[in-house]
Amino acid sequence: MATLEIRDLHVTVEADNATKEILKGVDLTVKQGETHAIMGPNGSGKSTLAYSLAGHPKYTVTGGTVTLDGEDVLEMSVDERARAGLFLAMQYPVEIPGVSVSNFLRTSATAIRGEAPKLRTWVKEVKETMAGLQMDPAFAERNVNEGFSGGEKKRHEILQLELLKPKIAVLDETDSGLDVDALKTVSEGVNRVRESGEVGTLLITHYTRILKYIKPDFVHVFANGRIAASGGAELADQLENEGYEAYTKGGPVSGGNSGGAAA
Repeated sequence: MATLEIRDLHVTVEADNATKEILKGVDLTVKQGETHAIMGPNGSGKSTLAYSLAGHPKYTVTGGTVTLDGEDVLEMSVDERARAGLFLAMQYPVEIPGVSVSNFLRTSATAIRGEAPKLRTWVKEVKETMAGLQMDPAFAERNVNEGFSGGEKKRHEILQLELLKPKIAVLDETDSGLDVDALKTVSEGVNRVRESGEVGTLLITHYTRILKYIKPDFVHVFANGRIAASGGAELADQLENEGYEAYTKGGPVSGGNSGGAAA
């Protein structure tokens, strides 16, 4: 069973000519087949966690460990992390002029699988997956994310997720900027991946609306660079009703630890 283990993770970033600590000791375990939702206000460190796991050079890990199936993730380059089975769906997907979606996807699949997928079966697989995400097949010949709407970019992220089949998928605010129809379509794509039971999902979000479509096994409250509380899906309902103030102001919290997380 694939397992991502994060232990006492500390991360800093350079800002305004000073070093600022963003993550202040994060503990979390995500296992294959599990879905963990991380919720918290702006500035709590949720996206920093996502990009630190992926190896973004902006962030410096100053303490702690991250392992995937016992292998040291922090010692891996960005591409090695991807080949090991770690996937990041970005909050703000970037444009790649001059690279078509079809070439990007097949090159990525080749790197992950260790060999180029057979063209005939690959084209069929891509078309079927795009259809499930209500993407026009013509998108395959467009440059990656160039001129895409926000919803189209997020669909493309989930298209990659479905085709690359990682061990652990980190989805950084995949719901941001989506209308109701796009949110439902994207969520259906995530659920298709989850139903395989072969992917552990770390879903980062501000709001509970995506959790109406993607049911988490565990919910974690992120505040001040740490996991402040953990629980089941009912914790998301509590946050919807009460907000994050109890966690950000240092007030009383409720909800026990779960899924290998520690406050």
